[in-house]
Amino acid sequence: MALITRVSRLFQADVNAVLDRIEEPAVLLRQAVREMEDELAQDEKQLKLLIHEIGQLEKRKQEVDQLLIHIESELDICFEHEKDDLARALIRRKLEAQQLQKTLSRKYESVQQNLSALKNRVAENHTRMESMRQKAELLSEESAPGQQQEYSTTPDVRVRDEDIEVTFLREKQTRAAS
Repeated sequence: MALITRVSRLFQADVNAVLDRIEEPAVLLRQAVREMEDELAQDEKQLKLLIHEIGQLEKRKQEVDQLLIHIESELDICFEHEKDDLARALIRRKLEAQQLQKTLSRKYESVQQNLSALKNRVAENHTRMESMRQKAELLSEESAPGQQQEYSTTPDVRVRDEDIEVTFLREKQTRAAS
């Protein structure tokens, strides 16, 4: 008999724990929203870093393009004056700059793809977070029935300034006619 009592208590404790979790979904939902906000802030920070990196890569690519133009003009001068040894050194610099240009282009494409994927993820996360916020608000309203009844029984009383003026003039007219 003691074994059955123990098992029964254990089962009741588990059921009570499940009920406790079910009773507080608004708290869990708000925590999930906070976690999503933190994750979204991290993603937006990463987004800014990627945008900055793209700017830096574009700037560096322009510098390399200018260097290649400069090397081309120097090569023309070297060949014009038959300075082959100097031309070889410039050709080495030109080849290095071209390799750097290819490397920068690959890096730019990679960062651009990462940026695009991150932008999509941020947009999806914004949508999901907004949905979670709405669910949390609905759950908060449902979990506070006393407050909801207060709002439903209290009439919406709003008096506009124009209504006051019109009524004032009617009252004044009524009193003047008497």
